[in-house]
Amino acid sequence: MRFNFTRLMHGALPLAALLLSACGGSHSYTIGGTVTGLAVSTGPQSSVVLQNNGGDNLTITQNGTFTFPTALVNNSTTSAAYNVTVLIQPIGQTCTVTNGSGTATANVTNVLVNCSGTTANYAYVVNAGGTISQYAIGANGTLTEMASPVAAGTIPYSIAVAPSGLYAYVANYGSNNVLQYTVSSGVLTPNTTTAVAAGSNPASIAVDPSGSYVYVANAGGNSISEYSIGAGGTLTPIGTGTVSAGANPYSIAVSGSYVYVANYGSNNVSEYSIGAGGALTPIGTGTVSAGANPYSIAVSGSYVYVANYGSNNVSQYSIGTGGALTALVPATVAAGANPMSVAVDPSGTHAYVANYGSNNISQYSIGTGGALTAIVPATVLAGTNPESVTVDPSGQFVFVANYGSNNVSQYTISSGALTLNTVTPAVTAGTQPVFVLAAQ
Repeated sequence: MRFNFTRLMHGALPLAALLLSACGGSHSYTIGGTVTGLAVSTGPQSSVVLQNNGGDNLTITQNGTFTFPTALVNNSTTSAAYNVTVLIQPIGQTCTVTNGSGTATANVTNVLVNCSGTTANYAYVVNAGGTISQYAIGANGTLTEMASPVAAGTIPYSIAVAPSGLYAYVANYGSNNVLQYTVSSGVLTPNTTTAVAAGSNPASIAVDPSGSYVYVANAGGNSISEYSIGAGGTLTPIGTGTVSAGANPYSIAVSGSYVYVANYGSNNVSEYSIGAGGALTPIGTGTVSAGANPYSIAVSGSYVYVANYGSNNVSQYSIGTGGALTALVPATVAAGANPMSVAVDPSGTHAYVANYGSNNISQYSIGTGGALTAIVPATVLAGTNPESVTVDPSGQFVFVANYGSNNVSQYTISSGALTLNTVTPAVTAGTQPVFVLAAQ
């Protein structure tokens, strides 16, 4: 009798593998699935954060498939058990998990995360007369007042909302302080600790992208106040509380770990890096030249734009290594009369400038190198003395605060060009609106 040893050995291999596994063989399995229904926009508010087994955090910003970075091990002593849960919900939505738990015997790909609800967007108008008007942004871009105006300090000048959407801060030019608010469904409520001291004539306020720090440009004090955000959104001064700026800083913006300030009186831009604990340190020589009377500053990705009130143009820069600014070519582009505000859409493809003296809005496309080019038409009409412009987080609508006509113009964006809202071209604001902000 002849034995077929080859066939015998092949037949024994599966049994040997099974016995090896039973005696301590180890396998690794990945855990993943699909996300649907997530309302995609810009900023951390539009993301959902998942966990597996209480850890291995995974931030998801768009619909589609996902896989946790850490595979699970299954051997004689460890079971590849998994439990997928939602750690942080996206603002305005609720995500639920199906097929989220079990024990993996192969790569898992059937975890389903479904998000529902519409991400809500809001607009806040700072009225120099002493109030903050608050609106919900409708599906067609129409503003609807959702609550009575909330009181601010003396001559409020600017508002900023934390990335979490839970806190808001208002710089009060006349009372030299910052008021703190909690935010619920877009409505502002004064914080228990309502005010913290700022420098002289605080004109502009910004929150860093991490939601950890707040910076205020003090136009009368030639300084920047710096604060950390504590429990409940309460502000605490960092270190000595201020750093020096140029003459009459009227606008401040944060880009990642860098801060830029437009100095109206010294015709330049101060540039800082954010250090440990949020303290600001000047970058290089500390300033770069701008046009005449730079009044407003905006950042978008690797570029910075400054509206120069006195020279009727916009300075444009690229952000280099270490945060230093370099003027683009050309260094400036023409705007209307007395431009007081500049804003960039969330996609970074278009920019808008409110021209206080010519009662219109300049509109531009942004090229691959960051340079602005006027689109057709180059301007659209606004109200009387438009002082501030903002783009909503969805990138569909633009709002302009008109200081002289006490209202807010509303526009729809189509291929970058603005068209007045066909339902309501403008809505009433408070007395002397000086700043408008759209946020989630």
